[in-house]
Amino acid sequence: MTAKSIKAALREWMLPISMTIGAAMYFIFAALPISDAGRESVDDFVSVIQPLMLFTMLFLTFCKVAPHDLKLHRWHFMILGIQMGLFVLFSLAAIWVGEAVAGDEFFGRADLRASFECAMLCFACPTATAAAVVTSKLGGSTASIVSYTMVCNLAVALLAPLMLPLVHPQEGVDFINAFFMIMGKVFPLLICPLILAWFIRYLFPVLHKKILSYPDLAFYIWAVSLALAIAVTFKCIVQSGAGFGCLLGMAVASLISCCMQFWIGKVIGTPYGDRIASGQAMGQKNTVFAIWMGYTFLSPVSSVAGGFYSLWHNIFNSWQLHKAGKK
Repeated sequence: MTAKSIKAALREWMLPISMTIGAAMYFIFAALPISDAGRESVDDFVSVIQPLMLFTMLFLTFCKVAPHDLKLHRWHFMILGIQMGLFVLFSLAAIWVGEAVAGDEFFGRADLRASFECAMLCFACPTATAAAVVTSKLGGSTASIVSYTMVCNLAVALLAPLMLPLVHPQEGVDFINAFFMIMGKVFPLLICPLILAWFIRYLFPVLHKKILSYPDLAFYIWAVSLALAIAVTFKCIVQSGAGFGCLLGMAVASLISCCMQFWIGKVIGTPYGDRIASGQAMGQKNTVFAIWMGYTFLSPVSSVAGGFYSLWHNIFNSWQLHKAGKK
Protein backbone atom coordinates (compact mmCIF):
# COMPACT_ATOMS: atom_id res chain seq x y z
CA MET A 1 0.00 0.00 0.00
CA THR A 2 1.57 3.27 -1.16
CA ALA A 3 1.74 6.52 0.80
CA LYS A 4 -0.63 8.06 -1.73
CA SER A 5 -3.25 5.35 -1.24
CA ILE A 6 -2.93 5.59 2.56
CA LYS A 7 -3.49 9.34 2.37
CA ALA A 8 -6.51 8.83 0.12
CA ALA A 9 -7.97 6.25 2.52
CA LEU A 10 -7.44 8.56 5.48
CA ARG A 11 -9.20 11.39 3.67
CA GLU A 12 -12.11 9.16 2.76
CA TRP A 13 -12.57 7.80 6.29
CA MET A 14 -11.50 10.90 8.19
CA LEU A 15 -14.96 11.56 9.65
CA PRO A 16 -15.62 8.11 11.18
CA ILE A 17 -12.02 8.04 12.45
CA SER A 18 -12.45 11.45 14.10
CA MET A 19 -15.82 10.45 15.56
CA THR A 20 -14.39 7.23 17.00
CA ILE A 21 -11.42 9.08 18.49
CA GLY A 22 -13.75 11.70 19.97
CA ALA A 23 -15.97 9.09 21.63
CA ALA A 24 -12.93 7.23 22.96
CA MET A 25 -11.47 10.49 24.28
CA TYR A 26 -14.55 11.13 26.40
CA PHE A 27 -14.81 7.63 27.91
CA ILE A 28 -11.07 7.41 28.59
CA PHE A 29 -11.07 10.86 30.17
CA ALA A 30 -14.15 10.01 32.25
CA ALA A 31 -12.43 6.86 33.57
CA LEU A 32 -9.19 8.59 34.56
CA PRO A 33 -8.67 9.40 38.28
CA ILE A 34 -8.56 13.17 37.79
CA SER A 35 -9.67 15.73 40.36
CA ASP A 36 -12.66 18.00 39.75
CA ALA A 37 -10.30 20.95 39.38
CA GLY A 38 -8.36 19.06 36.71
CA ARG A 39 -11.54 18.23 34.82
CA GLU A 40 -12.63 21.85 34.94
CA SER A 41 -9.27 22.90 33.53
CA VAL A 42 -9.69 20.50 30.61
CA ASP A 43 -13.24 21.78 30.02
CA ASP A 44 -11.94 25.35 30.02
CA PHE A 45 -9.22 24.42 27.53
CA VAL A 46 -11.75 22.78 25.19
CA SER A 47 -14.09 25.78 25.47
CA VAL A 48 -11.23 27.99 24.28
CA ILE A 49 -9.65 25.79 21.62
CA GLN A 50 -12.95 24.90 19.88
CA PRO A 51 -13.86 28.50 18.92
CA LEU A 52 -10.27 29.12 17.82
CA MET A 53 -10.39 26.14 15.50
CA LEU A 54 -13.76 27.20 14.10
CA PHE A 55 -12.39 30.71 13.58
CA THR A 56 -9.39 29.30 11.71
CA MET A 57 -11.57 27.07 9.50
CA LEU A 58 -13.80 29.97 8.56
CA PHE A 59 -10.80 32.21 7.92
CA LEU A 60 -9.25 29.65 5.56
CA THR A 61 -12.59 29.21 3.81
CA PHE A 62 -13.14 32.97 3.41
CA CYS A 63 -9.64 33.27 1.93
CA LYS A 64 -10.87 31.12 -0.97
CA VAL A 65 -13.97 33.26 -1.59
CA ALA A 66 -13.74 36.68 -3.21
CA PRO A 67 -16.22 39.34 -1.99
CA HIS A 68 -17.95 39.52 -5.39
CA ASP A 69 -18.63 35.75 -5.19
CA LEU A 70 -20.90 36.17 -2.15
CA LYS A 71 -24.36 36.48 -3.65
CA LEU A 72 -27.83 35.68 -2.39
CA HIS A 73 -29.84 33.17 -4.40
CA ARG A 74 -33.53 32.39 -4.43
CA TRP A 75 -32.97 29.01 -2.80
CA HIS A 76 -31.35 30.77 0.17
CA PHE A 77 -34.64 32.44 1.06
CA MET A 78 -36.68 29.32 0.33
CA ILE A 79 -34.81 27.03 2.71
CA LEU A 80 -34.40 29.81 5.27
CA GLY A 81 -38.17 30.35 5.29
CA ILE A 82 -38.82 26.62 5.75
CA GLN A 83 -36.15 26.29 8.43
CA MET A 84 -37.36 29.25 10.47
CA GLY A 85 -41.01 28.31 9.91
CA LEU A 86 -40.48 24.82 11.32
CA PHE A 87 -38.54 26.32 14.24
CA VAL A 88 -41.55 28.50 15.10
CA LEU A 89 -43.94 25.55 14.61
CA PHE A 90 -42.08 23.28 17.04
CA SER A 91 -41.67 26.18 19.47
CA LEU A 92 -45.45 26.61 19.53
CA ALA A 93 -45.86 22.83 19.95
CA ALA A 94 -43.55 22.90 23.00
CA ILE A 95 -45.54 25.83 24.44
CA TRP A 96 -48.79 23.95 23.79
CA VAL A 97 -47.57 20.88 25.69
CA GLY A 98 -46.65 23.15 28.59
CA GLU A 99 -44.32 22.60 31.50
CA ALA A 100 -44.38 19.04 32.73
CA VAL A 101 -42.63 17.13 35.48
CA ALA A 102 -41.05 13.84 34.48
CA GLY A 103 -42.98 10.87 35.79
CA ASP A 104 -42.59 7.12 35.84
CA GLU A 105 -44.31 6.52 32.51
CA PHE A 106 -42.05 5.43 29.64
CA PHE A 107 -42.88 8.36 27.34
CA GLY A 108 -44.96 10.92 29.17
CA ARG A 109 -45.81 14.55 28.66
CA ALA A 110 -42.40 15.75 29.84
CA ASP A 111 -40.69 13.49 27.31
CA LEU A 112 -42.99 14.76 24.54
CA ARG A 113 -42.12 18.35 25.40
CA ALA A 114 -38.41 17.50 25.40
CA SER A 115 -38.82 15.97 21.93
CA PHE A 116 -40.52 19.13 20.63
CA GLU A 117 -37.77 21.28 22.16
CA CYS A 118 -35.21 19.00 20.53
CA ALA A 119 -36.79 19.45 17.08
CA MET A 120 -37.10 23.18 17.72
CA LEU A 121 -33.37 23.51 18.42
CA CYS A 122 -32.44 21.32 15.46
CA PHE A 123 -34.28 23.64 13.07
CA ALA A 124 -33.20 26.84 14.83
CA CYS A 125 -29.54 25.86 14.80
CA PRO A 126 -27.63 27.78 12.10
CA THR A 127 -25.43 26.25 9.44
CA ALA A 128 -22.13 24.85 10.70
CA THR A 129 -18.94 26.78 10.05
CA ALA A 130 -17.45 23.53 8.73
CA ALA A 131 -20.24 23.10 6.16
CA ALA A 132 -18.18 24.98 3.57
CA VAL A 133 -15.31 22.49 4.07
CA VAL A 134 -17.57 19.49 3.43
CA THR A 135 -19.34 21.22 0.54
CA SER A 136 -16.00 21.88 -1.12
CA LYS A 137 -14.97 18.23 -0.73
CA LEU A 138 -18.27 17.10 -2.24
CA GLY A 139 -17.84 19.40 -5.23
CA GLY A 140 -20.43 22.01 -4.25
CA SER A 141 -20.31 25.79 -4.34
CA THR A 142 -18.31 27.20 -1.43
CA ALA A 143 -19.47 30.75 -2.15
CA SER A 144 -23.16 29.76 -2.06
CA ILE A 145 -22.94 28.04 1.31
CA VAL A 146 -20.79 30.80 2.83
CA SER A 147 -23.45 33.33 1.80
CA TYR A 148 -26.20 31.23 3.35
CA THR A 149 -24.19 30.63 6.52
CA MET A 150 -24.02 34.37 7.12
CA VAL A 151 -27.70 34.97 6.36
CA CYS A 152 -28.83 31.99 8.45
CA ASN A 153 -26.79 33.01 11.50
CA LEU A 154 -28.22 36.53 11.39
CA ALA A 155 -31.77 35.18 11.00
CA VAL A 156 -31.31 32.93 14.03
CA ALA A 157 -29.95 35.88 16.02
CA LEU A 158 -33.18 37.77 15.29
CA LEU A 159 -35.82 35.04 15.54
CA ALA A 160 -34.47 32.82 18.34
CA PRO A 161 -34.59 35.62 20.96
CA LEU A 162 -38.29 36.06 20.14
CA MET A 163 -39.27 32.42 20.63
CA LEU A 164 -36.91 30.99 23.25
CA PRO A 165 -38.08 33.23 26.13
CA LEU A 166 -41.67 32.22 25.29
CA VAL A 167 -40.87 28.51 25.36
CA HIS A 168 -38.91 28.72 28.60
CA PRO A 169 -39.44 32.03 30.42
CA GLN A 170 -36.55 33.05 32.68
CA GLU A 171 -36.17 36.06 34.88
CA GLY A 172 -33.95 38.66 33.27
CA VAL A 173 -33.97 36.99 29.84
CA ASP A 174 -35.95 38.92 27.23
CA PHE A 175 -35.50 39.62 23.52
CA ILE A 176 -32.77 42.23 23.98
CA ASN A 177 -30.72 40.13 26.41
CA ALA A 178 -31.11 36.98 24.33
CA PHE A 179 -30.24 38.86 21.11
CA PHE A 180 -26.96 40.19 22.47
CA MET A 181 -26.09 36.81 24.03
CA ILE A 182 -26.57 35.09 20.67
CA MET A 183 -24.79 37.81 18.72
CA GLY A 184 -21.91 37.49 21.16
CA LYS A 185 -21.60 33.88 20.03
CA VAL A 186 -22.22 34.53 16.33
CA PHE A 187 -20.32 37.74 15.55
CA PRO A 188 -16.75 36.80 16.59
CA LEU A 189 -16.87 33.49 14.71
CA LEU A 190 -18.61 34.79 11.59
CA ILE A 191 -17.77 38.40 10.82
CA CYS A 192 -14.24 38.64 12.28
CA PRO A 193 -12.68 35.85 10.14
CA LEU A 194 -14.40 37.34 7.09
CA ILE A 195 -12.88 40.77 7.72
CA LEU A 196 -9.44 39.26 8.43
CA ALA A 197 -9.53 37.13 5.26
CA TRP A 198 -10.43 40.07 3.04
CA PHE A 199 -7.85 42.26 4.81
CA ILE A 200 -5.11 39.76 3.93
CA ARG A 201 -6.48 39.23 0.40
CA TYR A 202 -6.09 42.89 -0.57
CA LEU A 203 -3.19 44.09 1.60
CA PHE A 204 -0.97 41.02 1.75
CA PRO A 205 -1.46 39.15 -1.55
CA VAL A 206 1.74 37.12 -1.15
CA LEU A 207 0.58 35.78 2.22
CA HIS A 208 -2.89 35.18 0.75
CA LYS A 209 -1.37 33.12 -2.07
CA LYS A 210 0.66 31.14 0.46
CA ILE A 211 -2.47 30.33 2.47
CA LEU A 212 -4.23 29.12 -0.65
CA SER A 213 -1.34 26.76 -1.34
CA TYR A 214 -2.61 24.56 1.53
CA PRO A 215 -6.14 23.72 0.27
CA ASP A 216 -6.69 20.79 2.64
CA LEU A 217 -5.61 22.54 5.84
CA ALA A 218 -9.18 23.48 6.81
CA PHE A 219 -10.26 19.85 6.31
CA TYR A 220 -7.67 18.50 8.73
CA ILE A 221 -8.39 21.20 11.30
CA TRP A 222 -12.03 20.23 11.01
CA ALA A 223 -11.13 16.57 11.66
CA VAL A 224 -9.52 17.54 14.97
CA SER A 225 -12.40 19.89 15.78
CA LEU A 226 -14.87 17.10 15.05
CA ALA A 227 -13.15 14.76 17.52
CA LEU A 228 -13.50 17.42 20.23
CA ALA A 229 -17.13 18.05 19.26
CA ILE A 230 -17.97 14.34 19.51
CA ALA A 231 -16.30 14.16 22.93
CA VAL A 232 -18.46 17.11 24.05
CA THR A 233 -21.48 15.38 22.51
CA PHE A 234 -21.01 12.20 24.54
CA LYS A 235 -20.40 14.21 27.68
CA CYS A 236 -23.64 16.09 27.07
CA ILE A 237 -25.65 12.90 26.51
CA VAL A 238 -24.13 10.83 29.33
CA GLN A 239 -24.33 13.61 31.93
CA SER A 240 -27.79 14.89 30.94
CA GLY A 241 -29.55 12.87 33.65
CA ALA A 242 -32.48 12.26 31.29
CA GLY A 243 -34.47 9.04 31.40
CA PHE A 244 -34.37 6.47 28.62
CA GLY A 245 -37.76 7.50 27.23
CA CYS A 246 -36.70 11.13 27.03
CA LEU A 247 -33.37 10.29 25.37
CA LEU A 248 -35.06 7.97 22.90
CA GLY A 249 -37.61 10.63 21.98
CA MET A 250 -34.89 13.23 21.46
CA ALA A 251 -32.75 10.81 19.44
CA VAL A 252 -35.68 10.08 17.11
CA ALA A 253 -36.71 13.75 16.88
CA SER A 254 -33.16 14.84 16.01
CA LEU A 255 -32.79 12.01 13.46
CA ILE A 256 -36.04 12.95 11.72
CA SER A 257 -35.05 16.64 11.78
CA CYS A 258 -31.66 15.80 10.28
CA CYS A 259 -33.12 13.67 7.47
CA MET A 260 -35.79 16.26 6.70
CA GLN A 261 -33.36 19.14 6.44
CA PHE A 262 -30.86 17.37 4.21
CA TRP A 263 -33.68 16.15 1.97
CA ILE A 264 -35.50 19.50 1.79
CA GLY A 265 -32.25 21.34 1.10
CA LYS A 266 -31.24 19.00 -1.71
CA VAL A 267 -34.71 19.05 -3.31
CA ILE A 268 -34.92 22.85 -3.28
CA GLY A 269 -31.35 23.38 -4.48
CA THR A 270 -31.51 20.92 -7.38
CA PRO A 271 -33.36 23.19 -9.88
CA TYR A 272 -30.79 25.93 -9.21
CA GLY A 273 -27.76 23.68 -9.73
CA ASP A 274 -26.82 23.93 -6.04
CA ARG A 275 -28.00 20.56 -4.73
CA ILE A 276 -24.87 19.89 -2.68
CA ALA A 277 -24.53 23.38 -1.19
CA SER A 278 -28.23 23.70 -0.34
CA GLY A 279 -28.32 20.25 1.25
CA GLN A 280 -25.32 21.03 3.44
CA ALA A 281 -26.60 24.54 4.16
CA MET A 282 -29.82 23.22 5.67
CA GLY A 283 -28.63 19.88 7.03
CA GLN A 284 -25.16 20.44 8.51
CA LYS A 285 -25.53 22.32 11.79
CA ASN A 286 -23.41 24.18 14.29
CA THR A 287 -24.25 21.65 16.99
CA VAL A 288 -21.93 23.21 19.57
CA PHE A 289 -24.10 26.31 19.27
CA ALA A 290 -27.25 24.18 19.60
CA ILE A 291 -25.91 22.62 22.81
CA TRP A 292 -25.12 26.09 24.19
CA MET A 293 -28.52 27.45 23.15
CA GLY A 294 -30.41 24.57 24.79
CA TYR A 295 -28.40 24.78 28.01
CA THR A 296 -28.63 28.59 28.21
CA PHE A 297 -32.23 29.26 27.23
CA LEU A 298 -34.08 25.99 27.91
CA SER A 299 -32.67 23.26 30.16
CA PRO A 300 -29.62 21.00 30.45
CA VAL A 301 -31.68 18.12 29.06
CA SER A 302 -32.61 20.12 25.96
CA SER A 303 -28.94 20.61 25.16
CA VAL A 304 -28.80 16.90 24.29
CA ALA A 305 -30.58 17.82 21.03
CA GLY A 306 -27.38 19.23 19.60
CA GLY A 307 -25.47 16.19 20.78
CA PHE A 308 -27.70 13.71 18.97
CA TYR A 309 -27.85 15.87 15.84
CA SER A 310 -24.06 16.00 15.78
CA LEU A 311 -23.97 12.21 15.53
CA TRP A 312 -26.58 12.01 12.76
CA HIS A 313 -25.28 14.72 10.46
CA ASN A 314 -21.68 13.54 10.78
CA ILE A 315 -22.67 9.95 10.00
CA PHE A 316 -24.48 11.20 6.90
CA ASN A 317 -21.50 13.37 5.92
CA SER A 318 -19.21 10.35 6.31
CA TRP A 319 -21.41 8.40 3.91
CA GLN A 320 -21.48 11.30 1.44
CA LEU A 321 -17.69 11.70 1.46
CA HIS A 322 -17.23 7.94 1.10
CA LYS A 323 -19.61 7.95 -1.86
CA ALA A 324 -17.83 10.94 -3.41
CA GLY A 325 -14.48 9.21 -2.91
CA LYS A 326 -15.74 6.17 -4.83
CA LYS A 327 -16.64 8.42 -7.75
